Amino acid sequence: MANAIVESLREKARKVKLLLLDVDGVLTDGRIIYDSLGRDTRFFDVHDGMGVHLLGKTGIKTVLITAKGSKAINPRAHDMQVSEVIEDISPKSAVLGGLMEKYKVTAEEICFMGDDLVDLCLMRRVGFPVAVFNASPEIKQAAFYITIKAGGRGAVREVVELILKSQNKWQEAVAYYDV
Repeated sequence: MANAIVESLREKARKVKLLLLDVDGVLTDGRIIYDSLGRDTRFFDVHDGMGVHLLGKTGIKTVLITAKGSKAINPRAHDMQVSEVIEDISPKSAVLGGLMEKYKVTAEEICFMGDDLVDLCLMRRVGFPVAVFNASPEIKQAAFYITIKAGGRGAVREVVELILKSQNKWQEAVAYYDV
C-alpha cells in the first residue's frame, strides 16, 4: 500500500512543468510586520529560494500568485529568478487559463502550493495540489500532498526536491554548484 502511494506521488511530480506558489504562508512563514511608517516586512527562507532557483536551472518555470501585493515580493522574486509575479489577484483561479496558454502546459502539468482559503480555487484545478504542513484544514483536504515542513520554513524546497528527483533532474541541478 505505501509503495503505491509513493509511486502515485512521484507520478504527479514527474508531470510538473510549472510551479505556482502562494507567497504569504508558503514562501514566507505567514508573519507580516508593519513598521511605524506602514511598510511591511516578510520573512523568506533561503533554502526555498535556492530550490526555486534550481528548478529554473532545469527548465521548470515558477510563478508567484498572491492575493495581496507587497514591495518585498518583487525583489525576492528577482533573486529567485521566477518567471512572473501576479499580485492583488482574487480569485487566483482567474489567471489559470492565461498561465496555461502562456507557458504551454495543461492543468495536469501544474503544481500549486497553498496554505489558506484564498488558495482553494487553484488547489482544486491543478494536477498536483500541495498544502504546506501548517495550512488550513480545507487546504489540506484539497491537497494531494502535505509537506513535512511548514510554510516559509523549507516546504517549497521539499517540493522542489521531490519534483526534480522524480524527474531525474536532481543531479543536473546539483551539478551547477559542484564545479
